[in-house]
This record gives sequence, structure tokens and C-alpha cells, in this order.
Amino acid sequence: MPSPSRLVRTTAFKLTLVYLSVFAVLSLGLIAYISFTTASLIDRQLQTAIEAELVDLSNEYRRRGLFRLMETVERRSARPEASVYLITDFAGNRIAGNVAALLFEPGTAQVGETFPVRYERLVPLRDGGETVGPEHRAIARLAILGSGYRLLVGRDVEDRIEFSAIIRTSIRGAIFVVVALAVLSWIFLSRSVLRKVDAIGATSRQIIAGDLSRRLPTDGSADEFDRLAKSVNQMLDEINRLHKGLQDVSQNIAHDLKTPLTRVRNRLDETLRNPPDPAAIDAVLSGAIEECDQLIHTFDVLLTIARMESHAAGLSLEPTDLSALALDMAEFYEPAAEDAGMRLDATVDPDLTVAGEPTLLRNMIANLLDNALKYGESEAASVDLSVTREGEEAVLTVRDRGPGVADAERERLTDRFVRVDASRSKPGAGLGLSMVKAIVDQHGGRLALQNAEPGLKVTIALPMAA
Repeated sequence: MPSPSRLVRTTAFKLTLVYLSVFAVLSLGLIAYISFTTASLIDRQLQTAIEAELVDLSNEYRRRGLFRLMETVERRSARPEASVYLITDFAGNRIAGNVAALLFEPGTAQVGETFPVRYERLVPLRDGGETVGPEHRAIARLAILGSGYRLLVGRDVEDRIEFSAIIRTSIRGAIFVVVALAVLSWIFLSRSVLRKVDAIGATSRQIIAGDLSRRLPTDGSADEFDRLAKSVNQMLDEINRLHKGLQDVSQNIAHDLKTPLTRVRNRLDETLRNPPDPAAIDAVLSGAIEECDQLIHTFDVLLTIARMESHAAGLSLEPTDLSALALDMAEFYEPAAEDAGMRLDATVDPDLTVAGEPTLLRNMIANLLDNALKYGESEAASVDLSVTREGEEAVLTVRDRGPGVADAERERLTDRFVRVDASRSKPGAGLGLSMVKAIVDQHGGRLALQNAEPGLKVTIALPMAA
């Protein structure tokens, strides 16, 4: 179980504290507002009722006199839940009403103002008698009648005081419940979050240690951690793919470059060992320069692919007539096809303009035709080049009629230094389709390799220029 100090440092604790504070302030503010508003409403209603009844009884005295007022007060005092009534003489002696003892001096009260009082109520009995009840609290008003008589009318407020006490108790209970639920939520969230964070941390340490096959755990809940883990796992898959590709590239570079370097070294060593012969030296030096040029070209292609894959090439795309480029390249490669005993057929729809860089697009078509002529040798001995429009895309297709490529190998053809010719008897470094893929990606297109039966069909879809 995580230590308390660690739980306090978590984001879940901080968020819980913020939510608790906001919810507590809102809840307490709402309860206080309701309590205050309700109490104020009850007070206004009580004062209005007291004032109306005091005016009514005062009018009763003026119209009918003291004895009729006393009858009215006694009648009203006998009702259940009656108001507070008291008539006193000039000396403060009780004449009528339901108050047994008034715990204040009526002479000190200000006429026309509502004031609090404590009193002992007279409670009628079933046998017709009366008894004194417990002490109560009320709010009342005082009116001065003729001949020194005083009339006090009030309303009992014990229910309102009890209601206020219930509100205060509810507030304390609400605070306790909110705090308890917040603590429980914090503990649950902290443990849940820390468990996921610890699992991610443990997997990350294994990945840092070199185990690139490890992946962050997911539980299928689709929460933030699950979505983050899936995104990181996709990134790790891509890193693992790039790492594997780097290993393959390193091995292929070592294999492909070691042979020409060894050949150059052996020729130079043989020249040094043999007697000087200007003609032989010239031949060796010419061969060494040719081998070095091929190596330089290979490295240039690798650097170009790397720059395009990292989007650091800084291409300036412009409207380019892909149809014209394809026809130019077909015309350029036609003699090479005839020399190889093959036929190059071009079917190109006119005026198909794409947003591209002309030099790279020529290089792309050249690599496709070069591969088709190199590996498309067969009895049919023909290569098809076509450019057509499909919707908002220009589709360039190059197809040969050679032996084709197995399904398992076809997916790897765009990797660096991968060649169909496993014996590497044909010239080349296996970078042609890698360059093509990098160019297509730079232009926002799509590359597809398909088995043409016979031969290989390469399809490139490029978006049309606006």
C-alpha cells in the first residue's frame, strides 16, 4: 500500500482537495442561503400576522370596549396553537389572555415595534381548568389602549428556533459527510492512479533496460491512462520498427559496402606488389574511382531518404505536369529497354497536374522503370507505364512481367538495402524503392505493391493540384 506521504503528493489528492473546497463552499453557501431566506420569510410572515391581529383587536376595543375585547381574547386563546395574548391594567396585572407569567416588563417595551419575550403559557384542561406550561419564546407587539390598559399580541417562535437548530445540525452533518466521502474518494483515486502509474513506471524501466518488446499495460477502460498507454504503445511499435530497420540497414551497409571496399583494397594491394605498369595502374585507379563513385552515390541516396523521411528536405511543391514527366521518362528509357530486349509501353492521359517537385518525381519514375527493366526479364519481356486520373488523384502505374515477388517479401521491398536478387548478382544497392516511398510520402501520396501475375505492379496515387 502506498505511504500516506506519497498519497498526499499525488495529483488525485490535490484535485480532491480542490473539489472538496468548491463543493463544501457551494453546499454550505446554498444551505445558509436557504436557511437565512426561510427564516427571514417566516419572520416577515409572523410580524405581518401579529400586526394585523393587533390592529384588529385594537379596533375591537375602540368599537365595543374592554369587556368585549376580553371575550374576544379569551375565545381566541382557547384555540389550539393560539397566538400569545395578554391584556394588563395600568399596574401590569393580568386581566385576560393565555399568558400565565410574562418574563419582561411591558412598560419597557416600545409601542409599535416587534420584540422578543419569554412567557409561561396557560394550557386549558379537559375539566375546564387551566395549568401553567413550560417556558416558551415568542415575538410580540404592544399596543396602548385607553385608561392605561395594554394589549400584547405575539406568536410563539419555538418551532422556528427548532427549525434553525435542525438546519445547523444538517450543516454539521453535511460537512462531515462531504469530508468523509472526499477522503474515501481521494484514497480510492490515489490508489487506483498510483497503481496505474507504478505499472507504467515498471514497464518503462524494462524498456529503458533494452527490452523494446515490452508494452504499457491497458485494461480496456478507455480512460485517460488507457488512451495514453495505447498512444505510447503505438509510439513504441514505431520505435521498435525503426530500431529493427536501423539494425537491418547497419547489417546491409556493412555487407554491401564491405564488398566494393575490399575489392578496391585488393586491387590497390595487388598493384603495389606487382612491378610498375602504367596501363595496369591506370586501370586499377579508374576502377577504384568508379567504385568510390558508386559508394558516394549510395551514401547520397541514404542521406536524401533520411532528409525526406525527417521532413527536413524543405521541398517547394509546385504544379507539375505528371503526364509530361512520365512521357519524357518513357522516351528516355526506351533505348535502355531495347538494349535489354524488352518493350516499354506508355499509356498516359494528358494534362494531369499534381503538386510536386519535378526533379524528385523524375527520380521516382526513373527508379520504378529501372527496377522493372532490371527484374522484369521474361518471355513476354515488356514493361507497362500508365498515368490515369481516378477522382481527385493522378495514378501512376509501372508493371513488369518478370517472376514477381513473394507476398512475404513484397512488404519489405521499400526497406533500405532489401533486394529481390538474394545473390546480389545484379547491380544496385537496394535503395530504389526506399527512395520511391520517401518521395511519395513527401508528396502526400500512396504507394502500393501488388502481384500482377505475372510480374510486379507498382501503383502510386498522388493528389491532383488545386
